[in-house]
Amino acid sequence: MSKTPNEEEFYTNLKSQLEDMNVFPALYLYKFIVPTKDNDDKVKEVSNKFDNLGAAIKTRKSKNGKYTSLSIEVKMKSADAIINKYKELTGIEGIISL
Repeated sequence: MSKTPNEEEFYTNLKSQLEDMNVFPALYLYKFIVPTKDNDDKVKEVSNKFDNLGAAIKTRKSKNGKYTSLSIEVKMKSADAIINKYKELTGIEGIISL
C-alpha cells in the first residue's frame, strides 16, 4: 500500500503537533467510529489492537444505532507510536478516525 502525498503530509503535520503538545510518554485519547452492523467484530478488532497496552476503552452507540463510537485512552511512548497505531487501524474496514 503506497502512501499518497496528502497522507504523508497529514502524518508529518500530526507528528509535529503531537511533539509540540506532549512530553512523552503521554496519555493519548484515540476516537473512532465503526458501523454497528458488525459492532461486536469491529469493536473487538479495534480493542485487540490495544491489547497489552493498558488502554481504557469506552464504547457508545449512536442515537440511531447505526454506529458505535470508541474512546481509547492509552499511554503512548512517542508521537511515532501514536501514528503507527493509526496506520495499523486503517486496515479495519469501515473505521473512521476522529
